[in-house]
Amino acid sequence: MKINIRIVTVFFSLLLLVPLIEAQQRPDPDFNTTVAQPAYTKNFPRVMFDEAHNNFHTADGRYKPFGDLITSDGYQVVRNRKPFSKLALNTFKVLVIANALGAEEMDDEGADRSAFTDEECDAVRDWVKDGGALLLIADHAPFGGAAENLGKRFEVNMSKGYTLDPANSMKGQGPSQLVFSRENKLLLDHAITNGRNDGEKVKTVFTFTGQSLKSPKDSFAFLSLSPTAKDVADREGKNEVSAEGRAQGIAFKFGKGRVVVMGEAAMLSAQLAGSENRQMGMNVPGSDNRQLALNIMHWLSGVLK
Repeated sequence: MKINIRIVTVFFSLLLLVPLIEAQQRPDPDFNTTVAQPAYTKNFPRVMFDEAHNNFHTADGRYKPFGDLITSDGYQVVRNRKPFSKLALNTFKVLVIANALGAEEMDDEGADRSAFTDEECDAVRDWVKDGGALLLIADHAPFGGAAENLGKRFEVNMSKGYTLDPANSMKGQGPSQLVFSRENKLLLDHAITNGRNDGEKVKTVFTFTGQSLKSPKDSFAFLSLSPTAKDVADREGKNEVSAEGRAQGIAFKFGKGRVVVMGEAAMLSAQLAGSENRQMGMNVPGSDNRQLALNIMHWLSGVLK
């Protein structure tokens, strides 16, 4: 399918505004983070929330709604400001990394360099292999480049660019506001999308640009990109390639542990963006992103098999 030139032009114009829009992102104070029936009422699993690697998203910042939501569900969230080591990780059930950077700010030189040392990457890999659980969230450039080295430890390939699909996007929101649903068959059956019962079944997920991921062998792409999806390398739209066969959400077992990798970050937040306070993430009406966030954590911690 040939992508409409006018749509693509609008998309690239919007990309030029990405730094300004992201600088204006803030957590939605009205988002409901209460979980009526928490998954854990005792033996609360410890979650390490990474804040040691110039993370764009932190537990008391743009990812506060996510942190508050999983706390309400019975997880004990601990903010981490130290390099990863197997010793430090050993007391935790889940490690959450959201949009780490290789520099202080996303527009700084070197922002797309590895946010993690080789020793840290090895420590996380070995910890997961021994039974840990990792939620690695890496958005569009420069975040994909910053997480690439860690992703490679799990054989995950990151496009490191920007993903668009005008054939499967939110009406009136541009080709990078992607829709994954049961109806368009891009939201696939997995424990994460099915939940424990019909009330937890995820039917529609929205994502907000992001990058694409290539799943390793024996993994499952539960947010699968369509044949019309494209990756572009930068905000000028250079080096357009097909994203068919790639994904924005994958899950797999690794040794005794589990891994979920997401190619877009806003979907698990609940933010207000720009001067118009545009809803972005779990707070967007019509989405099941909130339930997706809970189900991801349930699968990583073993509530879902």
